[in-house]
Amino acid sequence: MRFLERVKNMIRSWLEIQPAPGRGLTIREPVNHETNVLRNKIWYRGDASELDQLFKLLGDDSVARARFWAAAPDKETIRKAHSGLPGIMVDTLAGVVKADLADLDFGGNRDVAARWQALADDNDLPRLVSQAVAETLVTGDGAFKISLDPEVSDGPILEFYGADRVEYVHRHGRVCEAHFLSPIGDKGRLLREIYSPGGVRYELLDGDKMVPLDAEPDAADFRPVTFAGDFILAVPLQFWPSSRWRGRGQSIFDKKTDAFDAHDEIISQWMDAVRSGRVQRYIPENLLPRDPNTGAIMRPDRFGAEYITVEGQTAKEAVADKIDTVQPEIRYEAFLASYTATLDMCLQGIMSPATLGIDVGKMASAEAQREKKDVTGFTRNAITDALEKALPQLAQIALAAQDILQGRAPGTYEATVSFGEYGAPDFDSRVQTISNAATAGIMSVEAQVEELWGSSKDDEWKAGEVARIRRERGVEELPEPAIGLEV
Repeated sequence: MRFLERVKNMIRSWLEIQPAPGRGLTIREPVNHETNVLRNKIWYRGDASELDQLFKLLGDDSVARARFWAAAPDKETIRKAHSGLPGIMVDTLAGVVKADLADLDFGGNRDVAARWQALADDNDLPRLVSQAVAETLVTGDGAFKISLDPEVSDGPILEFYGADRVEYVHRHGRVCEAHFLSPIGDKGRLLREIYSPGGVRYELLDGDKMVPLDAEPDAADFRPVTFAGDFILAVPLQFWPSSRWRGRGQSIFDKKTDAFDAHDEIISQWMDAVRSGRVQRYIPENLLPRDPNTGAIMRPDRFGAEYITVEGQTAKEAVADKIDTVQPEIRYEAFLASYTATLDMCLQGIMSPATLGIDVGKMASAEAQREKKDVTGFTRNAITDALEKALPQLAQIALAAQDILQGRAPGTYEATVSFGEYGAPDFDSRVQTISNAATAGIMSVEAQVEELWGSSKDDEWKAGEVARIRRERGVEELPEPAIGLEV
C-alpha cells in the first residue's frame, strides 16, 4: 500500500495535479410542495386574471420575474390571454380513461359483484374515477377516502382528495396513515381526519396550532372510531413519483411551466398584433368627429383605431383633405410557426396533438394515425396501470366497510379490473384483418368472433354467433361418440 501511495504522489508531482477542494453548494427551491400544487391548480382553472396575480406574487427570483405572466407591467395596455391548454389536456386524458373503464371482475361471484355494482352506482363510480384522474394529473397524487355516515348513506361513501387536501405518513416506503384535511366552520380552521389501520381519529387545526374539537361546533361530536381489521379506509393514488418531494406524486404540469408561459405569450402577442392591425383611418381635422356638447375632438380608442387626430392637415403630406385608410401587415406565418413550436413544447412527452383534435396534417393511413397517438397511449397506460391496482383495492376495502356498517366481520374479497385497448383499429379495419386471416386458414371461427367483438358481447352471444356462422357455412356439429359403446 505504501508503495502505491508513493507512486501516486510521484505521478501527481510530475503532472502537478492538485485534488479538488470540497465545495458546499446551496440551491434554494423556488416553491414548496403546497405552492407548487396551488400553481398547478391555477393552470388547470385557466383564468388569466388568476394567473397574472399568481405569477406576480411568485416573482421572487430573476427567472420567475422574467416570465410573461410576471413581467408584463400593469400600466401598459397589454392583453394577456391564456390558451386553456393545461385544462384541456387534463380533461381529455380523464375522458379517455373514463371511456375505457370496464366493470370489476370478482372471479364469477355474482353476489359480490352485485353488491359492488350497487355501491358503484350509489357513488357514481365513473364520475369519481374521472375526478380522481383529473386531480391526480393536476396535483400529483391523492387518495380515495371511504367514509361511514349512516345519516348520509346506508353504504360506504367514496370520495377523492387531491394532494392539496391529503398528507401521508410513510414507514419503510409504505403508507401507514392518510391524513385528510377539510375546511370547517367560518374561522379558517381545518379538520384533520387521521385514517390508520383499524380506526379513524380527528384533530382540529387553527393555523399551525391544534385546538380542542369542541372549539368548533361542527366538530364537537367527533369521536375516535375503531373497527375490526388491519386495513386503512383509504387508497392512495399517483401516476408518477415526484423527483423533488419524497413520497409525493408528479403532476403533468411540473415541468411545463415555462412552455405554458411561452405559449400564452405567443397567443397574447398574436392577439395584440391583430388588434393593432385593424384598418386605420387618417381623417383631416375638419372632418374629425367632435363632442356635440363641448365641441372638443373625440380621441380614438386603441381597440377601434377608426381615426387618427392630426393638426391642420392629413397624416400624409401633399395630399388633399380626404379620408385615407391604411391596413397594417400582420405576419401570420411567423406567428403560426411560433404557436406550433410552443404547442409542441407543451405537449411533448404527454399527448399527441391529434388527441386534442388539432390538425397535424394529412395522415396516410389508419395505422399512421395510430402512430400519432402513441404518446397519448404511453401516458394513458401509466394512468390505467395505477388504476388497475387502486380500483380493486378500493372495491375490496369498500365491501369490507359495508360489512362493518351492517354489523358483520369484514370479509376478504378479490377483484380485478382492466381497460380496453386505446387507439384500436376501426371496425372495417378489424373485419379486413380477420377476413385475411380466415382466408389463409390461420384463425378459427371462435377466434374470429372473439377478435371482432371482444368484450362488447357476452360469451353466450358469441357462442350463438359461432354456431350461426357454422350453420351458414354448412358445417354440421355432431356429438363425439362415447368410448366403448357400439355405434
